[in-house]
Order: sequence, then C-alpha cells, then structure tokens
Amino acid sequence: MRKIKPSGITPAAGANSLLPHQRPFRWVMLSLLWLLYFAFGLTQRSIAPLVTPILADLHLSYTQMGFILGSWQLTYIVAAVAAGTLIDRWGIRRTLLAGALTMGLSSSLRYLVTGFGGMLGAVALSGVGGPMISVGCPKAISIWFSGKSRGTAVGIYLTGAWIGGIFALTLTNSVVMPMLGHSWRQTFLLYGMMTFMVGLIWWVTARESGPSAAAGAPGMMSLFQRFIKVRDIRIVLILGLLSFAILHALTYWLPRILETSGFSPALAGAAAAIPLASGIPALLIIPPLVPPSWRGRFLALCTFLTLVTVILIILTSGSMQIVSLILFGIVISTFYPILTLILMDAPEVGTAHMGSAGGMFFCVSEIGGFAGPLITGTIVDMTGTFKAVIFFFAAVCIAAFVLAMSLRKGGPHEA
Repeated sequence: MRKIKPSGITPAAGANSLLPHQRPFRWVMLSLLWLLYFAFGLTQRSIAPLVTPILADLHLSYTQMGFILGSWQLTYIVAAVAAGTLIDRWGIRRTLLAGALTMGLSSSLRYLVTGFGGMLGAVALSGVGGPMISVGCPKAISIWFSGKSRGTAVGIYLTGAWIGGIFALTLTNSVVMPMLGHSWRQTFLLYGMMTFMVGLIWWVTARESGPSAAAGAPGMMSLFQRFIKVRDIRIVLILGLLSFAILHALTYWLPRILETSGFSPALAGAAAAIPLASGIPALLIIPPLVPPSWRGRFLALCTFLTLVTVILIILTSGSMQIVSLILFGIVISTFYPILTLILMDAPEVGTAHMGSAGGMFFCVSEIGGFAGPLITGTIVDMTGTFKAVIFFFAAVCIAAFVLAMSLRKGGPHEA
C-alpha cells in the first residue's frame, strides 16, 4: 500500500514552526550568552589586580582609586532601567551587541588615560554597557528556555562571569602582564580586543526568536507601577539589594581582609578567587534542583549560612578561613539565579517584560552593590578593624532572612 506524505509540510517548515525553547539552536544561543558574560566578568574584574601599578603610574590617591572602582556601579544603576526598556523594544541581538562594544571600548580606552579623570570616565563607561549584557542575558534565557531547563540555563550562563573574573584575578599578573612587558595599558587593550571579538561572534551567530520590537509596549513607569504592586516582586527587589550589598562588600574588601589575617598580598589575591571557583559548580547544580515552592525557604537558609561563613572568614585564619571561603562561594552564588527564576516565572513579568523587570532588578540591586563596600570601608575607618563589620553583615542577613521566609510558597503567581 502506498504511503501518502502530509502535504505542505517540509522538514524546514517543521523546524521553523517550533517554539524557541524547542529548537536545538537554543544551546548555541546559551553558548553565546556564556561568552558575553565571560567578557563582562573579565572587564569588570580586570582592574582589581592592576590597582598597584595604576596608582603608581597615574599618581592617584587611595580615595581617587576607590571612587574609580565604584564608578561603574553608579552608572550601572542609572543605565539598568534604560537597558531593560531598550531590550524589550529593540530586541536581544542588537542590544547585546551594543553592550559588548561598549564594554570593549571601556577596557580599550584605559590604554590612553593620563590621569584620574580619564580613568574614571573609562571605567564608568563599563557601567553603561554592563546592564545591556546582564539584563539582556536573562531576557534571552526566558525566550529560549522554559520549565526546569531555565534553571540549568541560568546556572550555565552565569558561570561565564565567574570564570571571567577568575581569569582576571589569577592570570593578569602571573601570565598576561609578563607576556606584555608588564604594561597594564596593553593588558587593558588586550582585554578590550577580546571583548570586541566576542561581540563580533555574537553578531554573526546569534538569532532573534521573533519580532525585535514590542509594538505598543507599555512605558517604563507603567510597568514599574504594575510590578511594584505585586508583593513578592517587591520582596525580590529588596532581596536583590541586600544580597548585592553582602556580595560586593565582602568580595571587594576580601584581599585586604585576608592580608590582615596574615596572607601575603599575592596569596591574598589568589585566595580571593576561591569563592568564585567554588561558586561555579553551585551555579550549575543547585538552581534546577530547587522546586519553585521551596525557593523562599531555600534563600532563607542561604542567608543564614552566608552570615555564618562571613563571621568565620573575618574571625578565623588558616584552614578554617579557606573552608569558609569555599562555603561562602557556594552559598552566595545561588542568590541571583533563584531570584531571577522567581521573576521569570511571575505572570506579571513573563518573557515579554523580562528585560524591563531585569533592568529594575539590577537598578535596585546595584544600590546595595555600591553601598555595601562603602559602608564596610566607613566602619573600618571608624573602628580600625574588620571585626566591627560583622554587625553590619548581621543586620543585612537578618533582614534578608525575614524577607525570604515571607515569600509566598508558590512564588509571585499565587495570590
């Protein structure tokens, strides 16, 4: 008996009819997002290991250097909301290309600076390009992945920034600087060229999943008013602020904390990368395993463990301190992916408005990212010891614990 093929259906047509999260190309997109986040982490972390030669060559004070280090977070706060709207209206492909080019330009311009103002402007520029990547990646994940695979995808792409940071902290002074004649200017230029190359790979390979612009999309203020009325979204925004305050406060001051515990400057720099390394497997394994109904309780547990590890890092030394650094990386790395998944799964956000919601999240969170290191430094100036900072961390962690426990069991979608 003769078989009759269905008319009007070809293999190509069948593939094109698949939704984004059903297409095999989603894994290519995930790889590209990983590369973008690697470039993001590399650019943002690359200045830390080069502080000493920059101070000497540009004749900067520690206060000026501190302002430079925090400048990108200030511009990030302002740019994050605009980046969210841009992504929702212009599409992923063009916006993430603009982010990569801006980050590459930020790193490359540092080759030319001659003083405080030039370095301040070059570093602050990364806070303009950064949100396009860090807000655009979750938007892309929400389009190309669904269900449990979202947790896996979020964990995978986030490792890019952590590995980029590890690359900057561990290889800049030991490999890249000697290779380039110990020139911090050429080091920044190399990292800028690497970021430009990632942007080119993205532009050539990436695809949009559908129409770029959201026709008739509501304005930012309208969306903000809509989101802020949802109780659990308000809690997620505050938890983002508190978790970024903890993460940035400890990681930015970690080398100095370790030096006061007896580490040499070189060993302190290497040890400061331990939380980044230990956080990578946690990013890959934990987010997909946490059921939506347990996300609030899981974050509360992480908050408690974060406080314990911070206390041990500040008060202990030797092997106990190393173990605490490992545990801190495992625990703190899970905050952002879990909070992102809660936003993605909220019906009020969804795929359509994930860019804007992500922009709001980072806008609020980076306030904590800027304030945490500043408050920590102020407390140390006032008391002369990092031990007094424990009270600040305790207050932040207690507030985060209470808020996490108050998240509804099923997440934002439940009344």
